[in-house]
Amino acid sequence: MPSNLRIDLIIPAFNEEAAIGKVIRHIPREVIREIIVCNNGSTDNTREVAIAAGATVVDAPQRGYGSACLTGIEYIKQKTIDLQPDIIVFMDGDFADYPEEIPLLIAPMEQGAELVIGSRVSGKADNGSLTIVQRFGNWLATRLIKIIWGHTFTDLGPFRAISWKKLLQLDMKDTSYGWTVEMQIKALQHKLVCDEVPVSYRQRIGVSKVSGTIKGSVMAGYMIIWTIIKSM
Repeated sequence: MPSNLRIDLIIPAFNEEAAIGKVIRHIPREVIREIIVCNNGSTDNTREVAIAAGATVVDAPQRGYGSACLTGIEYIKQKTIDLQPDIIVFMDGDFADYPEEIPLLIAPMEQGAELVIGSRVSGKADNGSLTIVQRFGNWLATRLIKIIWGHTFTDLGPFRAISWKKLLQLDMKDTSYGWTVEMQIKALQHKLVCDEVPVSYRQRIGVSKVSGTIKGSVMAGYMIIWTIIKSM
């Protein structure tokens, strides 16, 4: 990997004190320049554990997955141009993704990709790590994207890498569960070079805020489908 490639990592986190330290310790530091944990109003020790593990922590008090990610983006935008990254990686703070696989996402970008999705569906997902609701939601959303925009994705997974300059051009807005699908749709609308790589996925630490409750699953599904409809 080129030594001059600047890669930063954004991790939205809400009450992930049991997992966030493990996530940070497994990140390949020879690849990632700065780890930015966006503390999304946690009521536990997520902030303290992340700082102790070596991350930069920025507070995102407005609840919402997209809100946390946007806070991380704003933090980076405050840096001078020469200190801003070439690539941003996003991943969750629950230790379900494998941080060691970050280089898998970066490799296609070295060959010209501008957005790379880590696909849990085409990769190795442990039994039970993706619920039936998640699998159906992924299938439905990616099918609609294929029909409307003509591009085949297999997943809306949070583990992804994108060119920093292209990310700014997308002008991301969603503050909730529609964040990932908004990025993929806008990437197609802006004609970014998009790719996918298979990634591994395991049972998360703790209870999912989305798939762990009926309300979370319904709200996530609604926001994803609504984001697709309003983008048409």
